[in-house]
Amino acid sequence: MILSSVIIILGEVLELSILGSLFLALSFRLKMSRHWIAYAVIAGIACGILYAISFDTASQWFDGFGQEVINAGILIGIYLSLLLFNATIFINDKKPGTMKIIRWAMISGMVLAITRDGSEIFLYLSGFILSGESITPILTGSILGAGIGLSFGILIYYLFTNMTQDRARYVGYTLLLFVAAGMLSQAVRLLIQIDWLPAQNIVWDTSDWLDESSITGRLLYTLIGYEATPTPIEIQCYIAAIVCILVATIFARYSASKDRSGRLNAPE
Repeated sequence: MILSSVIIILGEVLELSILGSLFLALSFRLKMSRHWIAYAVIAGIACGILYAISFDTASQWFDGFGQEVINAGILIGIYLSLLLFNATIFINDKKPGTMKIIRWAMISGMVLAITRDGSEIFLYLSGFILSGESITPILTGSILGAGIGLSFGILIYYLFTNMTQDRARYVGYTLLLFVAAGMLSQAVRLLIQIDWLPAQNIVWDTSDWLDESSITGRLLYTLIGYEATPTPIEIQCYIAAIVCILVATIFARYSASKDRSGRLNAPE
């Protein structure tokens, strides 16, 4: 019971911890205010509690697939936030408009992530409390899982704040690129479960080598979207997610460079 609680809570907290630590560290490196995290946490907790309270009603939407559809929508929203963040982080200017886009991308990504993971933690713990079973093993495992997840986030934060600005941006960009692709892959998996996307035969099975439910599997699941039994459509969407972010980044840098060239060449 304790081990299962550790793994479940670790999986939820790890995602928030990685996103939050990366966003905070990159805010520090970009010399941006980090006050946005307080607004994101408050809004995310409020939305998470609201979602958890209305869970039974929301689950009946979309012919009984409301939970899957809403969670898939949240995951797609997080992916779009990370796409926007990664596309603008390499624009080499300090214009208020660019900084505002980056800030809102971080806020929206964190609010959506806290809403999803926070509601699942709330439902998991409240279910055991209402069942009348002994809550001590659950709380012990939950505290251990949350502690491991937060410790990992703190480690990432200090690693990035001790990097140079350019290195932090490149490493952060790469890590968030795979996190974003993993988010979209999770959304695709949910839509396959409810037959909104076609089910297909698996391409490979690495569960004997690395189980998704293990701590290492959960870590890789959060970091790169690790899936032990992927289908062709999941692999295609994963690759497409990465390509879209790369193309958006190139386009954003090209547009910003063209805009700067136009201003420099403009007649006095």
